[in-house]
Amino acid sequence: MTEELVKRLLSGNEALARGAWEAGVEVASGYPGTPSTEILEFFASMPNVYAEWAPNEKVALDVAVGAAYAGKRALATMKHVGVNVAADSFFYAAMTGMEAGLVIVSADDPSMHSSQNEQDNRNYAKFARIPCLDPADSQEARDMMVRAFEISEEFDTPVLIRPTTRICHTSSLVATGPDRYQTPPPGKYPRNPAKYVMIPANARKRHPLVEERLQKLADFAETSDLNRAEMRSFELGVITSGIAYQYARDVFPDASILKLGMSFPLPQNMIRDFAAKVDKVIVLEELDPFIEEQVLMMGIKLYKPDGWVGGKYPHFKSIFPHNGELNSGIVRSHAIRIGLLPDEPKTQPEVESAPAARVEFPVLLVEELPRRPPALCPGCPHRSTFYILNKLKRPVNGDIGCYTLGVVPPLSAMDTCGCMGASIGVAHGGMMAGDRERHFSVIGDSTFFHTGVQALMNVAYNQSNVITIIMDNRITSMTGQQENPGSGLTLQGKPTNEVDIEALVRSIGIKTVRRVDAYDVDAIESTLREWLKIDEPAVLITDHACALVPDERKKYLPLDIVEEDCNGCTLCFRIGCPAIIRSEKLDEKTRRPLAEINPILCTGCEICSQVCPRDAILFREQVLARQVD
Repeated sequence: MTEELVKRLLSGNEALARGAWEAGVEVASGYPGTPSTEILEFFASMPNVYAEWAPNEKVALDVAVGAAYAGKRALATMKHVGVNVAADSFFYAAMTGMEAGLVIVSADDPSMHSSQNEQDNRNYAKFARIPCLDPADSQEARDMMVRAFEISEEFDTPVLIRPTTRICHTSSLVATGPDRYQTPPPGKYPRNPAKYVMIPANARKRHPLVEERLQKLADFAETSDLNRAEMRSFELGVITSGIAYQYARDVFPDASILKLGMSFPLPQNMIRDFAAKVDKVIVLEELDPFIEEQVLMMGIKLYKPDGWVGGKYPHFKSIFPHNGELNSGIVRSHAIRIGLLPDEPKTQPEVESAPAARVEFPVLLVEELPRRPPALCPGCPHRSTFYILNKLKRPVNGDIGCYTLGVVPPLSAMDTCGCMGASIGVAHGGMMAGDRERHFSVIGDSTFFHTGVQALMNVAYNQSNVITIIMDNRITSMTGQQENPGSGLTLQGKPTNEVDIEALVRSIGIKTVRRVDAYDVDAIESTLREWLKIDEPAVLITDHACALVPDERKKYLPLDIVEEDCNGCTLCFRIGCPAIIRSEKLDEKTRRPLAEINPILCTGCEICSQVCPRDAILFREQVLARQVD
C-alpha cells in the first residue's frame, strides 16, 4: 500500500467494509441482521468484488470458507446470534484452516437493541481457539480488518472480528489507503484430504496443530501493536478492550490503560507486567467477565473495596454490570460507588477561546415524553393476518421479523417467539406433545428461506397438523429491505430466479396449500376457519409486497372516514394501524370517539375498510366527492 491516505467519515460498518476491500477480499457472503447489515451492503457497492445475501449464516460462512479454500480472501458477516446458526461451519473452519485469509464478523448487540439475547461472542473465539479482535472506533475497524487477513494467513486460521452496536453505527474519521491488496492468482484447488477432510482420523491429527497454533497466537499477542499499554498515573490501571476503552479514557483520564485490541488469546506477560506497575487494577469490559476471568486465573489481584464479597466468584464481585451496554455515566457511577472516584459531579475544563452565544433549551424529562410503543407500519400486509389470529384465539407460535410486532396490543396475536425459523418447529412440538388446541405458526418469506424450510419438511415428514402461515412480503424488511431468494434480485442488483414458495411447499409433501392476497381479510379468515376442521398440515401464503418498497409507495391512496356513518364502534382501532386515531368528536348516541385517519400516514391498504361494519371508510377522494354532492 502507498503512504498516501484519505480521510473519510465512516460508520464502523462502512469502515469494516472498506478495510475488507483494501485487504483484497473478493468474495463476501452474509445474512442481514442488525447491527451487521450495512457491512455487506457497503462492500457490495465496491468495484471488482462479489457479494451475496445467503439464505442463512451457515450457508454464508460455508461460501466464504469455500472461497478461502480456493485461494481467495473471503469475508462472512452476521450478527451475534447468527454465529449460533453458523457454529458447525465456524468450528470446522477453525480445525482445517484455509489457503487464503478468512475473516468472520460477529456484530454483537449489548442491550439487545434489535436482538433476543446479548450473548458475548468472544466466548466463541475461545471455544474454537481462533483469534478475536475488538475495534474501539471506526479507524480501528478498518485497520483491524486489514490486519485480520494478515493474521489469518500467517497462522492459517479464521479470525473473528467482534464490533458491537455502538461501534457499528457510530461514525468517525477514518484514514483509508488508496490502494487495494492484490491477492495472488489462486493455484490449483487443494487436494489435501488430511487437512481438509475432517473424518475422525484426520481431525484427531489436526487438533494438536490447532493447540500449537493457539500458543503461537498467544506469543504474537505479546508483541503485537494490537495491544498497547498507555502509562499515565500509577495509582490506577485499567485493562479494557473495544468500546469500553473509550469510556475508560473519558472516566479515568489520568489512569494507565492496557488496551487489548486482541481480546483472545490474551498477552499474559503483558498483563502481568502492566499490573505490576500500578497500585490498583480493574477490568472494564461490556457483557461477560471474559477478560476478567482470565486475569483472575492468572493470579492477579483486582481492586475491590473493603467488604466487597460474593458475586460470580467466592472471593470477588465484579465492579461493573455484566448486562447491557456501558456508557460513561454508568462507568462513572459504579466507580464512585466503590470509591474509585470522588462523589462529585464531573466538571468540564474551561475553554480559553471567546465564548459563543449561549442558547437555553427547555429540559424535557424522560417521564414527560409520550409513549411510542412499536407497531406494524401503516399498510403492513401482515396486519390483516394478526387481526384474524386474534379473533380465532388459538396458540400462535411466532418468529423473528417485522411480524414479531403481532404480539403488541391491540393485535396481541403471538404466544411464543424464540429465534429465526423456530416457529414451525415449536408449533410442531406442541402438537406432538398432545396439546389439544390447534397451533398456528407464523413466519416471513426470508425467515422461511433461512431455516423454516427444514422445519416445515419435518412437519410434513412426521405428520402433525400445524397450520403454517408464510407471510410473503417479497423482501427482508426488518433489517432494511434486503433481497432474498424470493425477491428476484441479488444483493448487487442482478436479476435472478425467484423461488416459488408455493411450489417449494408442495414439493416437500404439504398437500393443502393456498395463496391469498395479504390484504384480503375475508379470504384469510375463511381459509383458516376451514382448515381448523381438517386434521392435516396446511400452509397459507399471504402474498403482498412490503408497503415500504418503492413500487408500493407509488400506489398510496389515503382513506378517510365518513363521519355521518361512523358510530365509534372501535373495530377499526383493533387492527393497530398508526394511521387510525381516535377523534375528539363523539358519536351523539354512543358517546364514543369517532375514528379519524391521518392522510400522511395512510397507504390505502383498505384493511380497516374491510373491518368496518358500517362501510364508513372510503378513499379520501370518494369522501370529498360525497361532501361536494
